[in-house]
Amino acid sequence: MYTFKKEERLCNKGLIDSLFHSGSSFLCYPYKASWRLVDNAGQYPVQVMFSVAKKRYKHAVDRNTIKRRSREAYRLNKQQHLYNFLQASNKHIILSLSYIGKDIAEYDFIEKKMVKLLTQLSEQISKVNDQAV
Repeated sequence: MYTFKKEERLCNKGLIDSLFHSGSSFLCYPYKASWRLVDNAGQYPVQVMFSVAKKRYKHAVDRNTIKRRSREAYRLNKQQHLYNFLQASNKHIILSLSYIGKDIAEYDFIEKKMVKLLTQLSEQISKVNDQAV
């Protein structure tokens, strides 16, 4: 339940290209989330990637710290705020979370914002779902 396996990571270059060319996005500071509904019925309802701009954070240790905190917040909150909704509606998405904050945030702040982002994402997916029906 509280795992983050290799199959949950978004690595496929073709999927990443399609995500940024024809996906939807929204801002939930300090993140920019890009997402897209996909057809492939994999084992997990979401494939996700995390990114931090090299332009803003020159040191790899800073980028890695932010990504580590983001992955941990995602891992602990994905089930109740996103997976349950997606499994109930039988949807699969690909997701990119880009950190655009100006400073390295503490874990508590990142977790609070991650919960808000996942809730907002569920709402957006349900809107798209309602429009399609």
